[in-house]
Amino acid sequence: MIYFKFPFNEKLYSTDENSTENHINFYSFDGVKRIDFNGKIIEINPENFDKTIISSESLPKDNNHFIAETKEEYLQNLDKVIEAINENQLPKLVYSRRKIFTDFNKIDLKESFKNLCNSYPNAFRYIFIDGENSWMGAFSEVLGKFNKNTFDFETMSLAGTLPVSESWSEKEIEEQKPVSSYIRNILNNYSENIEESETHDHISGNIKHLRTDFKAKIKPENQDKIIQELHPTPAVCGIPKDFCKENIQKIEKFPRELYAGYIKIETEETVQYFVNLRCSKLYKDSVHSFVGGGITAQSNPEKEWIETELKSEAVLKNLVVS
Repeated sequence: MIYFKFPFNEKLYSTDENSTENHINFYSFDGVKRIDFNGKIIEINPENFDKTIISSESLPKDNNHFIAETKEEYLQNLDKVIEAINENQLPKLVYSRRKIFTDFNKIDLKESFKNLCNSYPNAFRYIFIDGENSWMGAFSEVLGKFNKNTFDFETMSLAGTLPVSESWSEKEIEEQKPVSSYIRNILNNYSENIEESETHDHISGNIKHLRTDFKAKIKPENQDKIIQELHPTPAVCGIPKDFCKENIQKIEKFPRELYAGYIKIETEETVQYFVNLRCSKLYKDSVHSFVGGGITAQSNPEKEWIETELKSEAVLKNLVVS
């Protein structure tokens, strides 16, 4: 069972029971796991959704026995990350953690999802329950969007994070630049004419990011190759990609699973790929919220902790629990 809304689109979608078609795929960060949702994409009448029973009783129990990082552990690990960045002269490495919420008896999944949709109208919003896995998220980073009619491919460089009220510093500006360079270099291999926007603010709830948009005409057969080269982008991994990916799996306390992976949604006219950020894994007795941040040599560990706390609110502040 999956329900979702596209950015700037309040229509609610799901899938029918047509098992011969598959248009929705969730890919894990490491590319090892994939969750498919069979069926045609269909629009759901809001009144019918209101009558649908989505019970938290169908959620799996949390048998992981994970203990989330304390602030002290997080700050100690960040010191190691910054040390590795300096030793290897890395422009950036993305470090993430889980925040585990257990202070509830029951989650009202339907109302929680409605809250999330209302809070993030410019994001791709989803909730799914498939027996073994249940996730909910809202995020606005587009890994790629391909128009089947015009052959236009669009993507964005999204990096640097601050509370909406604060001004950009050199740290955020320098963090976003290599993400743009990385995307630019990949697209140059597949297209001769690349349109690039000015860098601008991208508001996401209580925080903002720096964003640059890219657009290029590509051959349809190169679409998947580009996605494979783009993922994981420096915004969720670091630079150089392979080195950072390897170190992330060594340094981080928990596997990322679907966090910082991507979702592929194919319709008649487009194929869209969304980065799976601002997401949580749902259990009957706990919620695991995944949060991370781009670390550079200029990073302040205390500020990075606060940034991840703000990001964790995306799902947690919208939960309706009893």
